[in-house]
Amino acid sequence: MQSNISTLNRLRKAYLTIGHSFGIWISPIFSGLLISILRLIISLGMFMDKIVYPSIRTRRITNPIVIVGNPRSGTTFLHHFLVKNKIGAGAQLWQLLYPSVLIQKCIRPLLPILELISPTRHHSTEAHKTSLRSVETDDASILFRYFDGFFLYGFILSWAEEDLFEWFDPKIRDTSERDFNWLESIWRRVLKQSSCNRIIAKLFSISANLPRFMTRFPEAKILYMVRDPLSVIPSGLSLVTGVLEKRFGFWNLPEDRRKIYIDRLYKALVTLLIRFHDDWINDRIDRSKVMIVHFDKMMNNFDGLMSEILSFFNHEPSTDLINSIQQTADSQRNFKSKHNYDLEKFGLNAKQIRSDCSKIYETFLT
Repeated sequence: MQSNISTLNRLRKAYLTIGHSFGIWISPIFSGLLISILRLIISLGMFMDKIVYPSIRTRRITNPIVIVGNPRSGTTFLHHFLVKNKIGAGAQLWQLLYPSVLIQKCIRPLLPILELISPTRHHSTEAHKTSLRSVETDDASILFRYFDGFFLYGFILSWAEEDLFEWFDPKIRDTSERDFNWLESIWRRVLKQSSCNRIIAKLFSISANLPRFMTRFPEAKILYMVRDPLSVIPSGLSLVTGVLEKRFGFWNLPEDRRKIYIDRLYKALVTLLIRFHDDWINDRIDRSKVMIVHFDKMMNNFDGLMSEILSFFNHEPSTDLINSIQQTADSQRNFKSKHNYDLEKFGLNAKQIRSDCSKIYETFLT
C-alpha cells in the first residue's frame, strides 16, 4: 500500500484524473512543476530557519486550542473570532503556503501580487470571504507540503475512476506522525511571528483520528462543532462544488460523473462524523479535554456559549473581549447566510441523511 501511494504516484494520479475528468492536460503540468519547486524552496527555508532562529527548534506547543468539525459546521467563524480577539494565534493562508520565517520576510511585500494567482480566487465568497491573509484551516498545509490529505481527495481524487478513499483513511494508511510533526513545525513559526503564546488551529481531518492527535498533543483543548447533518452536509457539498464550478464548470459536466463524485464526497463527509462519534462513545477520547459546541447555540446565544468556552480554556476575559462578544452576539442573532443549498440538487433526501447520521442525532442532537 505505502509504495503505491508515494508523492510521485499521487501527482501522477491527480494529473490523469484532472485530464480525464475535465479535459485539462497542459496547465496541471505547470502546476506540478511549481509544487515541486515550492517544496524544495520551503525545505531549504525551513532548514535555514533553524540556524537563524534556533529557538524554533526547542519551542514547545503548550495548551493549543483546536477547532474540529465538518466543513460548514461553524468552525471558520469561531476560529476567526478567537484569533481576532487574540485568545491565541492562527495561521494565515500565506503562512501555510510559505511556512518558513525567512521566506515569509521575502514574500510579505509581494502578497498583493500573489493574491491574483492564489487558490483563493476559486473560493465561493457566499460561504465566507477568504484571501492569502485570512486565517484558514491548517489541513491545507498538508496539501501544500505533501500533496496529500483530505483536501486532495475531496477536490481531485474523488474524481478518479476507482474510489481512492483508502489512500486517505487513517485506519488504513496512517500518516499522522508525519502530519502532526509538520503541523507542529508550522505552529512554532506562527508563534514566533506573533505576540501570542498559544496556537489556535482548525483541523477538520482529525475528526477521523482524534485519539491519536490527543496522544501527540496531550495539552490540547478541543472544540468539536456539531451542526444538524441536514444542514452541514449539503452546505459542505455546496462549498466544495462551488470551488469546482468556478475552476472547472462543475454543473456543466456529465451528470453521471457528477453523481459519482457527489456520492464519494457525501460518504467521506458522513465518515468524518461517524468516526468521531465512534471514538466518543467508546471512550477513546478524554472528554475532559473536549467541549461539544452546537452551531445553533453559536448563532442564537453566542455570549452564553463564549462564557462556557472561556471557562473551558481558563481564560479571563478583558473588557474589550466582553464588548466584542456582546457585539458579535447581537450580530449573530440577526445574521442570514447567503450560502444557499438544497438536497435535491445533490441527489440527496432527508430520510437518507437522517438514516446515515442517526448516531449523530441520537448522541448530540436529541
